[in-house]
Amino acid sequence: MIIDLARFVEKERPHWQALEKALTGIDDQTLDLGDLKQSRQVLSLFQRACSDLGRIGGANAEPELRSYLESLVARGYAEIHSSQVDRHHFQPMHWLLRTFPATVRRQIWGLWLSIALTLVGALVGGLLVSIQPDAMESLSPFSHTVEMTPSQRVAMEEDTDARHWDHLEGAKSQFSAHLMANNIGVSINTMALGLTWGIGTVILLFYNGVILGAVAVDYILDGQLVFLLGWLLPHGTIEIPAILLAGQAGFVIARAMIGWGTREGLRTRMRLVVPDLATLIGGVAVMLVWAGIVEAFMSQYHAPVLPYWIKIAFGTSELVVLIAFLTLGGRNSDNERAAL
Repeated sequence: MIIDLARFVEKERPHWQALEKALTGIDDQTLDLGDLKQSRQVLSLFQRACSDLGRIGGANAEPELRSYLESLVARGYAEIHSSQVDRHHFQPMHWLLRTFPATVRRQIWGLWLSIALTLVGALVGGLLVSIQPDAMESLSPFSHTVEMTPSQRVAMEEDTDARHWDHLEGAKSQFSAHLMANNIGVSINTMALGLTWGIGTVILLFYNGVILGAVAVDYILDGQLVFLLGWLLPHGTIEIPAILLAGQAGFVIARAMIGWGTREGLRTRMRLVVPDLATLIGGVAVMLVWAGIVEAFMSQYHAPVLPYWIKIAFGTSELVVLIAFLTLGGRNSDNERAAL
């Protein structure tokens, strides 16, 4: 029996309001009940509202209060039940525009770790080449970086483009598909190496950084910064972040393997991170498809066919849009989660 109804309402109203907000999120698809933590929180709020309705049933409650709670409980039952029925209906645009960026932010620690390792590798690679230019022969897996100097390669590329403006004519689609398959394979390996407790992911990210830094410094020291930016930015501003996100996924696996901050068993830990892993690698695949298209249809064309300033502006715009997307995309979902 409720002795002080006013105090009861004051205490319970925040929970009712939180349930209302969560139900609105379910209705407009900004809250995903496929997330185990969120679904438990919503269920807890719903059960509390049901209990409150039962408690005021025998009290001298105002009809408006009883009607409000009855309406809230009925809505909660309808929304939760319909979401359980429909939640396996995959919605690609909702997943890409909301779930993917929200997942990246939820596991942001792994992305920062990927970035840090790659930057350290880039500094090491750049330092080695600046001290000993011959180091490129042992560092780079690309034959064209050791068979000729950057200036020689630039001269060859620009001359080829001037004489044969469409040297990939008839082969763009095949070349693009090859790039996509190769980069997606590298990303999957980067993620899967998280099963080595993260050791393999660390090594691969560091090595990629070494190569990136070595090539960059090699071109800069030879006075080919503009060509380097025009060559790498159009596809690299998407491709490199995609590899970093794959590394993030690898570290999520590693953390689940090690069990930091939890007493749950390995099987439970792995099961809990599967949705985030699927989302991360799926988003990476989409990014690499786009990067492959851009690399085949833009990055391989140089001045005078395609001015460098156009390629640099395009790549810079891609990077700005990507950062904004990962920072702001799915923010409603984040707000709904914070309210629970």
